[in-house]
Amino acid sequence: MKKFILLDLICYVALPYFIWTYGREPLGDYYAMLFSTVPGFLYTIYRFSKERQFNIAGLSILLSLFLGTMVNLLSGSAENLLWNQVYLGYAFGLVYLISIMLKKPLALQFAVDFVYLQGMPKNKSKALFSKKPIFLWFQLLTGLFFFTSLFQNSFKAWLIHSYGVDGYGEMLLYLKASGWFFYGLSIAGFFSYWP
Repeated sequence: MKKFILLDLICYVALPYFIWTYGREPLGDYYAMLFSTVPGFLYTIYRFSKERQFNIAGLSILLSLFLGTMVNLLSGSAENLLWNQVYLGYAFGLVYLISIMLKKPLALQFAVDFVYLQGMPKNKSKALFSKKPIFLWFQLLTGLFFFTSLFQNSFKAWLIHSYGVDGYGEMLLYLKASGWFFYGLSIAGFFSYWP
């Protein structure tokens, strides 16, 4: 676990910050920003293949990685890239909200995948997790995912509006710190009501 925390820091914060800081002048804002996403992209693929998450959780990671990369490549400018990431983030939040309204909370699907990797058949865990008190908890957790998306992307929009492209380095730090806070809340939510 400590190894992954260190790799997270290196690939999602340190290397992107380094590439952004020292790549801006020779590459320009857009390409420096674009290249700063490469370490995180490669690291996510590495983690995905290492953990072999070929399930709903894994597919959602791949889909978000693919869509994020496409948005980044098609943006055309550094400022467009940042704003398009915000819009895509809101779209992901909307998916969480829709899953709650359809009574198919994604947090429940992620939990089914997790316990399947621990050896529990999916049909048994899904039946267990669909019982009323546990199901409501998964609805709340998915609501936390929605709120996280809403907060993170609104915070990013505020940072872009306040500091523009020049604040990208600080954005990386602030958003990663707040992301870890919400990640901690999500993990605590999963394990505080584990059946």
